[in-house]
Amino acid sequence: MNRDDFLMLNKDIVYLDNGATTLKPYILSESISDYYNNYSANAHRGDYDISLKVDNMYENSRELVRRFIGAKSKEQIVFTNNATDSLNKIIFGYFKNHLNKGDEVLITKSEHASNVLPWFELSDDIGININYIKLDSDLKVTLDNVKKSITPNTKVISIAHVTNVVGDVRPVKEIIEYAHKNNIKVLIDGSQSVPHMKINVEEMGADFLAFSAHKMCGPTGVGVLYVKEDLLNEIKPIIVGGGMNSTYEANEIRQYNEMPELLEAGTPNIAGVIGFGSVINYLSKIGMDKIEKYEHELKKYAIEKLKKVPNIIIYNETSESGIITFNMKDIFPQDVAIYLNKYNICIRAGNHCAKILKDEIGTKNTCRVSLYFYNNKNDIDRLVDALSNPNMINEII
Repeated sequence: MNRDDFLMLNKDIVYLDNGATTLKPYILSESISDYYNNYSANAHRGDYDISLKVDNMYENSRELVRRFIGAKSKEQIVFTNNATDSLNKIIFGYFKNHLNKGDEVLITKSEHASNVLPWFELSDDIGININYIKLDSDLKVTLDNVKKSITPNTKVISIAHVTNVVGDVRPVKEIIEYAHKNNIKVLIDGSQSVPHMKINVEEMGADFLAFSAHKMCGPTGVGVLYVKEDLLNEIKPIIVGGGMNSTYEANEIRQYNEMPELLEAGTPNIAGVIGFGSVINYLSKIGMDKIEKYEHELKKYAIEKLKKVPNIIIYNETSESGIITFNMKDIFPQDVAIYLNKYNICIRAGNHCAKILKDEIGTKNTCRVSLYFYNNKNDIDRLVDALSNPNMINEII
């Protein structure tokens, strides 16, 4: 689907590492080059034509993101550096000021480091307790297990909508509804869901949602933080400086801007944000429902083919996303990845920034294939052929 839009695919590569970052359509570089070549002024700083154009283009991207995820207002959309930055801004700018010693935060052992380590740091800072929602036999999160994990001290549930190794799609709407009935806030990491399916934050009900542009055909260095409307005035900035204040005096009296500018101190990645706007338009024209359906069909095809590969161990056969995690029996995952590289096949091997998932799957490192809409059955066939090669071990040695 839309393969001609990605110049890197002319290099005869099979790119199957979309969970880490996606390829970029040429429309992105065109948009970024247009900014740098034709109106490269700062944002929210000038009173001249090209600066005003920057403001319009920058804020247009914010409006495009708002529509894309179904938020009520642009004030709810904060541009950050990436999903990690978004998560840190909320964990230390909101939850640090609203949690007390002994309060409990629930996560899972299949979370990305960006949704684990900030909570560890906050535990050191203020003495919160971190506990884990039990995964079922298929490594998935169920509403029943969430209910069993909640205690009277639970104040936050912080989980990915789709995990980056297991690839399970969590029932976040139902989890959020139940959490809110128990006065529990919910933070959703949407890094692996927003790029692959239609999202409506109003229907989902999340208090906060974080995701990155680079995992959805956009530029690196741009992230998004969505904040529920009734929480906009309760967040404190963890970075202060230019662009987020309206005035300050020598006697230390200062007045900060309201959201979203409050969390956007300093000169942002202007070219990236504008380029991201062009990518949002691009994905919207394709249709997120169409992308999700296509990926499901391709995943089904891939599982059917991979199951026939000798000595393969698939860890998440029943997960709903386009992520497939596997190992080859008695072969170190990085050796598999290096071997596949000889055939111009790009996969990821390692712990995938989910270092405590080993407690659940019994192994530290795995191989990961992650699909996107520009992949096709030929990509899968080339992967399967390479993994089925009876001389693979000899080639690795």
